[in-house]
Amino acid sequence: MKDLGLDIPPRHDERQGVGAAKALDAGLGRGLRITNARVIVTSPGRNFVTLKIETADGCYGLGDATLNGRELAVVSYLTDHVVPLLIGRDAHQIEDIWQYLYRGAYWRRGPVTMSAIAAVDMALWDIKAKAAGMPLYQLLGGACRDAVRVYGHANGATVEETVDEAQRYREMGYSAIRLQSGVPGLATAYGVSRDKMFYEPADGALPTETLWSTPQYLQSTPKLFEAARNALGWDVDLLHDAHHRLKPIEAGRLGKDLEPYRLFWLEDATPAENQAAFRLIRQHTTTPLAVGEVFNSIWDCKQLIEEQLIDYIRATVVHAGGITHLRRIASLADIYGVRTGCHGATDLSPVAMAAALHFNLSIPNFGIQEYMRHTEATDAVFPHAYRFADGALHPGDQPGLGVDIDEALAAKHPYSRAYLPVSRLMDGTMSDW
Repeated sequence: MKDLGLDIPPRHDERQGVGAAKALDAGLGRGLRITNARVIVTSPGRNFVTLKIETADGCYGLGDATLNGRELAVVSYLTDHVVPLLIGRDAHQIEDIWQYLYRGAYWRRGPVTMSAIAAVDMALWDIKAKAAGMPLYQLLGGACRDAVRVYGHANGATVEETVDEAQRYREMGYSAIRLQSGVPGLATAYGVSRDKMFYEPADGALPTETLWSTPQYLQSTPKLFEAARNALGWDVDLLHDAHHRLKPIEAGRLGKDLEPYRLFWLEDATPAENQAAFRLIRQHTTTPLAVGEVFNSIWDCKQLIEEQLIDYIRATVVHAGGITHLRRIASLADIYGVRTGCHGATDLSPVAMAAALHFNLSIPNFGIQEYMRHTEATDAVFPHAYRFADGALHPGDQPGLGVDIDEALAAKHPYSRAYLPVSRLMDGTMSDW
C-alpha cells in the first residue's frame, strides 16, 4: 500500500488565496479538508482497488475503483493524476469535485477515467454521511422502499443442472433468478462456473480463449426456460444474459422465442455502441430488455432511454462515475419509464455493493439489483453492514456506506494479474465475449 498525498505541493488556484483559504477554514472547519488519499490494492481471491480519502479530523471514506482485468490502469490514473488534485479540498464539495475531475481532464469518459471518478465520489459521499451521523440513503432523500430486491445466478453445465441450482436459490429465499446453462457442443459457455456461488470469469495471467456458436445457443436457450418454468412454476422471476453476443435480428428472434416463458428481462442482447440497434430488437419482441453494465456515462444510454428502447438500465456505480452521475442516469430514465437494474457481479467490491444499495433504496424507479455473493475472504477484508434476507438486501443503518477495510488483512493478499476471457466463433473469428 502506497501512502499518497503527504508531499503534494499546494495546488495553483487563482481564486483561492490565503484569505479564501482562511474563510473556508472558518466557515466549514478544517475537519473536512482532505489531507490524504491512498489507493489500496488487494486480491482476496480476485483483485480489488479501493480509494481511501482522509480528512483533517480523522474521518475517512472509501470508494471502489475496480475495473476487471484493467485494475492497475485505474490505480495509475488515481495515484498519478487524481490524488494530487484532492489534497486541501473541502470533502463536502462533492458536486464541484465531480465536475472538476470530469471537465478538468479534457479527455472525458471511458472506463478508466469514470471508475477513478466513481471512487472519489463514493468516498466523499461516505465522508459526508459519516459527518452527518446517518446512513447515506438518508442524505439521498431517504428510503423509497423497505429493502432492495436482488436476483441470484443459477448455472450449470446442462439444463437439468441449471434448473436444480435455480431450485436451490429459491429455497435460499430468492424470488428472482438468472439462468445460464452450458450449450450442447461447446466446451464452455458464459455464466457457467465450477463454483456455483462465486462466479469469477477473470481466470488467467493471459486471456483464456473460448469458442462460441450463436446457432447452437439459439437452439438450446428456449429449452432451458421451458424446463425452468415446468419445474419452478410462475411465482419466480427468471432472467437471462446473452452477454452482447447476438446481432440485433438474432436478439429479436431469441426474445420472441422466450416470450412464452415471460422473462423478467433479456440482458445485453447485442453490443450497444450503436444504440439504434435496439430499435430492431424492439420491433420483433415484447421480452423486456436490459443493458448497460459496460456503460460509463449518461451519453452511452441517452438514446436508449429517450426512445424507450430498453426497460432496465444496468449502469453501475463504480464504472459510471459514482453515485452523483448514476443519480442523473436514473433521473433521466425515470422520465421515460425505464427502471434500474444495476450490475452487481463479484468484480464490484463490497464498497460498491453498499453504494449501490444506498442508491437503490433512495430512487423512485428502482427495478432490481444483481447480487453475486463475495467469498468469505473478501468479506473479511471488507467488513460490512449490509445483509441478505428473503430475496432482498438492506444496506444497514451505520453512518456512511457501512463498509470498512481491514488494511492489515488486505496487505496479505497481493495483486495477481488476471484477464477476462476472449471469445472466437467456431471458424476462429474474434467475437464479443
